[in-house]
Amino acid sequence: MLTISQELVDKMIAHARADHPDEACGVIAGPVGSDTPVRFIPMENAERSPTFYRFDSMEQFRVWREMDDRDEEPVVIYHSHTSTEAYPSRTDVAYASEPNAHYVLVSTREELGEEAEVRSYRIVDGVITEEEVTVLPS
Repeated sequence: MLTISQELVDKMIAHARADHPDEACGVIAGPVGSDTPVRFIPMENAERSPTFYRFDSMEQFRVWREMDDRDEEPVVIYHSHTSTEAYPSRTDVAYASEPNAHYVLVSTREELGEEAEVRSYRIVDGVITEEEVTVLPS
């Protein structure tokens, strides 16, 4: 189960809307071993694509090094889907390399209007498991 503040959910949705029609992506870091998302880190989609995302390798190196220096880890790795439901694609599964992370997808597809769909998954060894999301008031 992912427990996350409304403020962090709102930041992911705002990032997804700002980058629309391209996919947005980023990380929410937290203290190592805590499973608590705390620090929002929006990242650049190096692909600048409405159907695919990839962290810029230099930015990812810098962010992961900064997390190490702060005794943090990626608790949430998020990205948006701009025209499909918030469910991991085959590519998303292939790129899921952090077994302890919550993979959050934010859908901003047109039929949702002003709403956004936010869902979380664990992806380990190619197996997708959807998990409950508990949103705490900010």
